[in-house]
Amino acid sequence: MRLALLALLARGPAHGYELKQDLEQLLGSAYPQPNVGQIYVTLGRLEKSGLIEGEDVEQSSRPNKKVYHLTDAGREALHAWFEETEDEPRVRDEFFMKLALASQTGLADQIALINKQRRQYLNTMRTLSKLAAAEDRDNRIAHLLIEGAMLHLQADLDWLERCQEELE
Repeated sequence: MRLALLALLARGPAHGYELKQDLEQLLGSAYPQPNVGQIYVTLGRLEKSGLIEGEDVEQSSRPNKKVYHLTDAGREALHAWFEETEDEPRVRDEFFMKLALASQTGLADQIALINKQRRQYLNTMRTLSKLAAAEDRDNRIAHLLIEGAMLHLQADLDWLERCQEELE
């Protein structure tokens, strides 16, 4: 959330609720929607760390609002983030830990765990398909997010099939 907010502020000053709306509009309904409280807590932390600065703006018919802008340090952090690659494989997987320990403990059947997880992935795939159909066709970012999630799910389903073949 921190770096996403910095990236939005790179376009220009904004207040917390604007940033929340921008994230929702950009990422669509498939992405877990941040609550405005989370946004403001994160903005406060970014301000304390010197990555953004806030300025109170008076409003005549409403309470004052705080408008934030990126500092030079925030811009540097953002450039560094865009330069980083995401190369960590998913080896710390909660489901795999359950699968690995099921036979050790005798508390769960590995094949039953696989089948239950497969049902969950298929239900999630259906939900994502419905979200894709309902999403605004012009929001390419949201569609790419949904497509990426569905491709990951398909890979997870293929991996579950491989686990079942190996463990039966």
